[in-house]
Amino acid sequence: MRVFVTGASGWIGSAVVPELLAAGHHVVGLARSDESAARIVAAGAEPHAGSLDDLESLRSAAAAADAVIHLGFKHDFSDMPGAWATERAVVQTFLDTLEGSDRPFLLASGTAGLAPGSVVTERVPSLASGPGSPRGGGENLALDYATRGVRSVALRFAPTVHGEGDHGFVATLAGIARTQGVAGYVGDGSNLWPAVHRRDAARLVALALDSAPAGTVVHAIGEEGVPTRAIAEALGRGLGVPAASIAPDDVDAHFGWIGRFFALDIPSSSALTRELLGWEPREQGILADIEAGYYTGA
Repeated sequence: MRVFVTGASGWIGSAVVPELLAAGHHVVGLARSDESAARIVAAGAEPHAGSLDDLESLRSAAAAADAVIHLGFKHDFSDMPGAWATERAVVQTFLDTLEGSDRPFLLASGTAGLAPGSVVTERVPSLASGPGSPRGGGENLALDYATRGVRSVALRFAPTVHGEGDHGFVATLAGIARTQGVAGYVGDGSNLWPAVHRRDAARLVALALDSAPAGTVVHAIGEEGVPTRAIAEALGRGLGVPAASIAPDDVDAHFGWIGRFFALDIPSSSALTRELLGWEPREQGILADIEAGYYTGA
């Protein structure tokens, strides 16, 4: 298939592209800069110039494709409502283009915040709807088109997609621990944080493209829930600083914006995904990645 991928040069997309190529697909990746285009070419894929703000460019790429995998997102924390509105417009553009064709449309989503304090399964619905909701309500919008001739599949990723070179959630915590001189966790640190290795996540995307039915939600969850205290302690060992409890009232001052996320208890399951697609994570877990020095330089 000719597969158009947004976010093709990003953290997850750059792992997905080789999986798609290995499966025999022709991959076209959205490139918003010359640097991005060069990375896509180096990976063996074809660049398509444009951005998430250029809806006509997205429309033309989708029209020429046999499938669309939407992994890109505007991570502008200074204007999240704007990012959500953009996401809504992008998803709607793809769906309008693919409607009635029975072509696959896979889009990135997440498990964080769906049901804090209980295990999130693939059957737990997203409550986000409309352009003003998180990620523009794109997941529900896409799944609604499963009865309108689009093989839509929601790819829910763990909030931590880890591996060597990761600059996301755990890397941010490592930076805070360096600055503060202590690797903190909130309260007793028993709240659970799910994770998946980027290579395992990439294999799941390729499997979902191949065989996930229309209207499916799949979970890229390698570890259902790692205690946040264990994450902090592993970071502390790697950085040579103590791990310590941070009182809930001090979370904002210690962690900044990421503290409220790190305080969440958000275990997530991928049991139904594993049964449906025969997917099994193969790579090491987040604690092993921390111990390997990927986040601490140890």
